[in-house]
Amino acid sequence: MTLISDGGDAPISSLSGQLSPDEVNMDLTMCGLLVDRAEELVQLYADKGNWNDVKEIWFDERLSNRSTRGSSQKIYRVLTSRFKNAPTALPNPSVLPQVFDQCDTSRDKAQILYLYLVSDDSLVRYVVHEYSARVARGEPNPLDFSNETLSTILGNLTYSDGSSFDYAESTTERWCEGIRSVMREIGVLEGQQAVEGDSPSVGTIPLLVALDYSFEIGDEDWITAPRGLLYLFQPEQRWEELFDRAATTTAWEYLELHGDLDLRPSEETYSWVQDRGDS
Repeated sequence: MTLISDGGDAPISSLSGQLSPDEVNMDLTMCGLLVDRAEELVQLYADKGNWNDVKEIWFDERLSNRSTRGSSQKIYRVLTSRFKNAPTALPNPSVLPQVFDQCDTSRDKAQILYLYLVSDDSLVRYVVHEYSARVARGEPNPLDFSNETLSTILGNLTYSDGSSFDYAESTTERWCEGIRSVMREIGVLEGQQAVEGDSPSVGTIPLLVALDYSFEIGDEDWITAPRGLLYLFQPEQRWEELFDRAATTTAWEYLELHGDLDLRPSEETYSWVQDRGDS
């Protein structure tokens, strides 16, 4: 079985030199994925159809489960930003409850929410690109999320105006703990004290989301750099196994094209999600 791929490496480039200082923030120090809270938010959005009603209910019923209104507002702002700014290549937040209903584990949901985080948070995206490149290059311990390695990567970030990453050490350390929390939730790190991890196993539903996202955001050669799989730190040696798994579902299929096999959605992307809603 031959896939249409040029087998190239370094499939996504560094974002150093491309981001402006205004794009970078430390929101990850305030909250990670918060799977349960995020799931409640998208359920409210699916029910109400607009973020104004969601916000009113969220604070009136204290669904954020935070002790102060200020803390609740920060969490609400950070979590909803990930959904409001989500690219169309990801499922509309209004259909996420149906997507989550098909997930087998909380980790499955976390891997899906993680793609929204990476899309919305420029600093997280910069770091994920750097770690994805480490995986692609086959570096030793590529998924080392120790403070030392993370600080080196963050210190190498240069902004588009020529200035450099410059946050207080204490803030940077809290951000490092935040990214490790995310890595634990998506299965890269195992255990509270672990700082070195492995490429996580990917459940069926996050696999379908990652492939649909890759197909939508990529060009005709998307399969040579499947962005969703790269963000989940899947090495190229594992891609064919993941493509084969997707092709066993009704969502994806192999098509023969000029003697090669091409992996394509069976219908439109996300057509496997039951009842896409009105959006």
